[in-house]
This record gives sequence, C-alpha cells and structure tokens, in this order.
Amino acid sequence: MSVRRVWELDFLRGIALFGMLYFHLIFDLNEFFDYPITYAHGFTYYVGKVSVILFILVSGISCQFSRNNLRRGLQLLGIALIITMLTHSINYLGPRLLHQPLPNIGIKFGILHFFGVSILLYPLFKTINRHALAILGSLIIGLGELISAQTFSHNYFFVLGMINEKFYSVDFYPLLPWLGVFLIGIALGKFLYPEKKSLFPFTIRNNIINILGRHTLLIYLIHQPILLLIIFVCRHL
Repeated sequence: MSVRRVWELDFLRGIALFGMLYFHLIFDLNEFFDYPITYAHGFTYYVGKVSVILFILVSGISCQFSRNNLRRGLQLLGIALIITMLTHSINYLGPRLLHQPLPNIGIKFGILHFFGVSILLYPLFKTINRHALAILGSLIIGLGELISAQTFSHNYFFVLGMINEKFYSVDFYPLLPWLGVFLIGIALGKFLYPEKKSLFPFTIRNNIINILGRHTLLIYLIHQPILLLIIFVCRHL
C-alpha cells in the first residue's frame, strides 16, 4: 500500500529550501565575488543553521514514510561521492585552467553525505522507543559539541567531527552532533505520525513552497551553478 505525501512536511522542506538559497546567495557574494557581506554570524548565519536543522528533522521524520530507505540512502551517498570527486577536481584543475586562484570548494562530508549515511543507519534506530531516541539524540548532540571544542592530531575520523586545523570541507556535517538532530526527527515522526497521516484536516499542496519542497534534491544539485550565473550576469549587465 502506498503512503500519501504529508503536505506539511513538503511545506517545511520548502521553507528550509528558501533559507538555504538565501544563505548560499550571501555565501557566493562573499566568497566568489568579494562583496563584504558576512555569513559567519548574525542573521544570515542563523537562517542557514535553522534551515539545516529543519531539513534534518524532516528527513528523520520522513524515514518512516519511505518505502525503501536502503535505496534512498545509497542514492544520496552515491550522489554525494560524485560531488566530492567533482569539487576536488575543480579545486585542482580550476586554477591551472584559469591561471588564477579560486576559493576552495572541496566537499568531503557535506549534507548529502550526512543524509545518505544517516538514512542507511535508520534501521538501527527505527524500533527504539521515541523517548529513548530523543534522549539518545540529545546525548549525541552534547557529545558532538564536546568533540567540536577539541583539536585532534589527525583527520582519520572526520566523519565523526574529529578534525584539526588542516581539515577543510566547504560543506561539513559530521555525524556528531548532527546524527542527534536526525534521531530527534525520528522520535518526532513516531510521536506526531503514528498513523502516517497529516496532522491537519485540510490539504495545501499546489503552492510554490510545497512544489519546491517536493523537489529539494534536484534544486539542491542545480542551485549553486544557477546562483553563480545569475550573480555573474547581473554584475556584467
């Protein structure tokens, strides 16, 4: 039996998507075009963080709606590994072809890597009580915060957030602490959607937010080249 899409989850994805697009616009203006607009703190920083947290929570909730989490996780991880190879190839070839330095855009363990691994780990957690999941998620977040305050002698366990000053990934979401947010999402799914049905007695589907929320992966993959092209064209008009 197929599971109907829960419209409010698409709506939340759409909201998170708009926040991500705004954050990446400011990032691109600063990093690629030298506009003095910060993204490391203030309003833009918090928009970026809230958007990511919302994406991860909704992903955790959505795992119980998926018909094949194994396929979904492997697909995301495969795309993420292609992105790793592509961004590091650009890092190596770009300055040599253009004869000028470029910002480091290498991605070692970004948001898609995180989603792929987390979804593949979902079977380990799906039978755990929602209260235990919430507690475990909170402990993982706390452990991740402790780890992030440490400096390690190597980067062998960067997937867990154990890094030193030599490590760089322009997009970096290690399992500690972010897996904790994912587990809290699973717990919310168990609490809010035991019958896998919308919480609301009405349906809102065909607005721009929901439409975009149903296609977040595609938009994520194409949005950066489009943003860079738009900024480039606007600068040269």
